[in-house]
Amino acid sequence: MRLKKIGIIAALTIMFAAFLWAFDGVVLTPWVVDLGLSDIPTFVFMLHATASVFLAYFLFRKYQELKNLNKQDWLAFFLTGLFGGAIGTMAIIAAIVKVYSEGLNISVVLLLQKLQPIFAILLAILWLKERPKKTFYLWAIVALIGSYFLTFGFDQPDFNASGMFIPALLSILAAFSFGSSTVFSKKAVTKVSHGMGTALRFLITTGIMIVIIAVISLLNNFDVQTSYEGISGFRALNWNLIGAFVIIALTTGGTAIFIYYWGLKRVTAAQSTIYELMFPVSAIVLEYLIHDKILAAGQWFGSIIVIFSIVAIVRLKSEIPTPNTL
Repeated sequence: MRLKKIGIIAALTIMFAAFLWAFDGVVLTPWVVDLGLSDIPTFVFMLHATASVFLAYFLFRKYQELKNLNKQDWLAFFLTGLFGGAIGTMAIIAAIVKVYSEGLNISVVLLLQKLQPIFAILLAILWLKERPKKTFYLWAIVALIGSYFLTFGFDQPDFNASGMFIPALLSILAAFSFGSSTVFSKKAVTKVSHGMGTALRFLITTGIMIVIIAVISLLNNFDVQTSYEGISGFRALNWNLIGAFVIIALTTGGTAIFIYYWGLKRVTAAQSTIYELMFPVSAIVLEYLIHDKILAAGQWFGSIIVIFSIVAIVRLKSEIPTPNTL
């Protein structure tokens, strides 16, 4: 009875975390934009720097765990911060900001993130030498076909800058980056506690974003157009924005990650895949309730194909034998 109760609680925590991430994309990110911050690098820096303040506890409390890491592990954490933290987060936020500013449906770019397992498995083939079943490639093709309909529906493809094409590409880049970070960190995260691993990811990403912002400022000083503000982007910050980032860090940021992994340890991969469907469902419902936007018929068709194929892929993934080398 007690194990059954824990299983129910684990399922609810995964579903709640998925809801929080959908809430972040549909509600909190547009809220930050409305408060006056639209510079993507500054946005991503603040997300990770604010969360790092709260996660620093684990760094000081369990610093001895750092002795368990070798050069390969540090490289893995760096790549995780670069792809899963910097590149992936900049890509998805840029997609959301562009879609929101154009009055398009945010849930589309959030749903396209569900392609993440495809890229994780493809990279695992190269990086970890894993061997997926042949049916993986079939489902991957089906998912990509679904992503086409999710982006354009049954209409003629629109490649204009003001359409969904660029946000869709950014969302797919985010899916690739997040999927890559999963593979890069696969072995390294087993050598430290979950709290330390999360703290390292956020702190390393914060450092990477400082470098990116500094490079952007340098390029701007040499009249190289980057469309970003660099250090000048911090001028937009005020107490309202800082408060917003604190709220994000305590809800859809660190808290969501912690409760998600707590639940993930207590359910099977197949069960988790079903529970995580709360993310696309919540994104669609929230987008309708908050912004009064709903998917077109062709996009509904595409979303069903994407979700169904990704569920099939993740179930296949759980059956793939994993080598013990990074």
